[in-house]
Amino acid sequence: MHEEARVGTVTSVTVELLLASPRSRYVGRPSDGPEPATGVETHDRLELRAGLGVVGDRYFARPAHRAASVTVFAAESLETVARLLGSGPLDAAATRRNIVLRGVDVDALTGLTFSLDSGDGPVLLRANRPANPCAWMDVVLAPGAFRALRGRGGIRCEPLTSGALRLGPATLAVLGEGDGAVSATRPGSST
Repeated sequence: MHEEARVGTVTSVTVELLLASPRSRYVGRPSDGPEPATGVETHDRLELRAGLGVVGDRYFARPAHRAASVTVFAAESLETVARLLGSGPLDAAATRRNIVLRGVDVDALTGLTFSLDSGDGPVLLRANRPANPCAWMDVVLAPGAFRALRGRGGIRCEPLTSGALRLGPATLAVLGEGDGAVSATRPGSST
């Protein structure tokens, strides 16, 4: 059970991983293994576009994914899974989450609007729902990871403003709940 994130909280975090994958690699049966990568997937900097997602990512501008086009995950969650499974360190990139943070309970942000600023100005995100793990986690991380990640798989977000994120120190500010927090910043807003 995660403690509830509070509006107005500002937290120093570290952006540990930024991932943009131009195509889905976990297709078909997990027992067949993932598709090979087609180029660089981890980056020092990512561009996000309001209402569209991560530039260069497989879910960018896809209508079915706009409210969930950016995934955010806590590095500590993966460490907890590794401890539970006795597996040793696990590769955060294998989770396929776009942004991996250290220093905040990411799962507790579900339903909230927050900003993330790594030095290029804040990017506002609305955490619309949990990013539930899939059976692929048992193959690409460790046997049992799928079940161990339940409730700690991160969040699916909609970017409300455009901007960039970089690896390294950042500030996360919890701004409000749901739509009401920053509705004036959404694309097409007249305010």
